[in-house]
Parts: sequence; C-alpha cells; structure tokens
Amino acid sequence: MTRFISTWFYVGLLRPAPGTWGSLAALPFAYFMLFLGWGIWHLLVACSAVFFLGWWATYEETKGKDDHDPSEIVIDEVVGQWLALSPHFLFYSMFFLSERSGFHSTEFYVYFALAFALFRLFDIVKPWPISWADKKSTPLGVMLDDVLAGLIAALVLIGIIFLQMFFL
Repeated sequence: MTRFISTWFYVGLLRPAPGTWGSLAALPFAYFMLFLGWGIWHLLVACSAVFFLGWWATYEETKGKDDHDPSEIVIDEVVGQWLALSPHFLFYSMFFLSERSGFHSTEFYVYFALAFALFRLFDIVKPWPISWADKKSTPLGVMLDDVLAGLIAALVLIGIIFLQMFFL
C-alpha cells in the first residue's frame, strides 16, 4: 500500500522524469476539485492530508535504505503541484466558478500551465530555501522541498496575476 501511495498510483514508476509525471498526474485531480467548486480551504485540507499520508508512506518506503529520496516517490510532487495551483482555488472560486465560465477561458488554462511550469522550475532548480529542505535526509525533507517549491511557485503566480490585473 505504501508503494501505491508514495508513487501516486504507480505514476512514479514512469520513465523518464518521474517527478514531471507525478506533477502531471496531480493536475486532473486539481481540475476535478475545482470543477466540484472546492475553494482554497478545501485544497489546503487535501494538501495537508496528502502531505501527512505521503510523509508516512515515504518513511515506510525508505526505511533501512540508502536512498532517502528515490525518484519513484512522487507524492511530494502532488502536494507541491497542488500548492502551486492554489491561486486557482483562491481566484477562480471567487470570481469565475460561480458561473462555471472560468473553465472555458484561455486564462484559466494559461495559468494552470504556468503553475505547472513554475513548480517544475523551482523543484528542479531548487533555490534556497528549497535546497535547504532537499538536503534533509529524512522523509520530512522529501516532502518539504516540494511544499516549498509549490508555495514559491504560487507566490510568483499570484504576482503575475496581480501584474496582469493592474498593469495590462
């Protein structure tokens, strides 16, 4: 069961670039949550639940092994990707989803793709504090670096959205 969880339904076994596959696999779940009308609080509860589930599964999968962060463990990417998409849950639930028209706008998909790209960029490049968390040789470090990458990606996306709203 821990392998199923930590690899996010075995998506982490896909090659090459299992982290990218894991991030991509998080997108349909996020889209469905938005479609159901979930807001930012629902997303944060889902992220918290998956974070703690992932922490446990990662602990079990890496216990007694030399590799503390095997590439097939991608549940951390799921949490990070969902956090990167949090501006969607904040802005689209407030402004667009009451009419469901937001799902048909080009902006929706552009920002969705941008959240994906920003998360992958920060997850791969690992600027500080992501690099700090990545150096932790623990299951918490495995989860935390992607949480930080997701939060930074979300902040950058919010900045882009505000710039577009007020200056373009």
